[in-house]
Amino acid sequence: MQDREEDNGAPRLTPERLDAALALRVVLHCAGSVRGLVGDDAWRRGIRVTSAADTNAIPVAEYILAAIIFAGKKIPFLAADERLAYEGWGRVTGYGDLSNFAQTVGIVGFSRIGRKVVELLKVLDDTTCLVADPYADPAEVAAAGATLVELRELLPRVDVLSLHAPELQETRHLIGAEQLRLLPDHATVINTARGSLADSDALAAECASGRLFAILDVTDPEPLPASSPLRRLAQVVVTPACGGVARFGDWASHRPHPRRAGPVARAAAAAGRGHRGVLGPRTECLSRCLPCARHRRRYAP
Repeated sequence: MQDREEDNGAPRLTPERLDAALALRVVLHCAGSVRGLVGDDAWRRGIRVTSAADTNAIPVAEYILAAIIFAGKKIPFLAADERLAYEGWGRVTGYGDLSNFAQTVGIVGFSRIGRKVVELLKVLDDTTCLVADPYADPAEVAAAGATLVELRELLPRVDVLSLHAPELQETRHLIGAEQLRLLPDHATVINTARGSLADSDALAAECASGRLFAILDVTDPEPLPASSPLRRLAQVVVTPACGGVARFGDWASHRPHPRRAGPVARAAAAAGRGHRGVLGPRTECLSRCLPCARHRRRYAP
């Protein structure tokens, strides 16, 4: 993957930077994934790393729940359809059932956020939740209230497809033209994970045809060029990566509660005590955001 410092909000810990910080023992990342920030050199030096990924999963999952509910009613797409403003709401066609009752939601990637979305979906009536993830434990998925299936089985059955897989070479365009063709008419694709998981050109073509819809908090490339059809289509909503916490550093390091420090502050204290809850080279595998050698199996469709 490309080394893009601007994606991390912080400079990558290169060997040169680590050489200049010989006393460094702990890295506290006040955001989600550390994959673009920390590499093998940091692990070899025994540096402990923690992030606010668990904390960030909450607002992102809430964004997705709202997106799923709006997608069921097709609210943002109806609002963008100028034709309806002149012809009246009684002429709504081409959007499928405008309902959230008994819909099927597909979760690709049983990650922190994916798990939280499955939990939040319980507020909807009679919703079926399917999960596709080659690493997930079927028992854990079932305990969360979902069913683990293969991706090719999931796609034709869902009204909403929400992406939560990690960004790897193996997951680039995990949802491409072939996978999009398997989705039912009027289905909505939601991507809050990584833009590269979906083939932007193929998605734009399906949305332009009026067959599919999309809500994208991440894109590929990012930001989208002005010429991208995804910017102009009424069937597509693009938001500026706002699913997570906007002022992440302030929120993660301190929350205004008389007896509770922020999650990263707690992690720093734990790291100082050598607590196993802090991620490090020999404590807990970052399989969800920094896949190690034994987790680089193909993320098979």
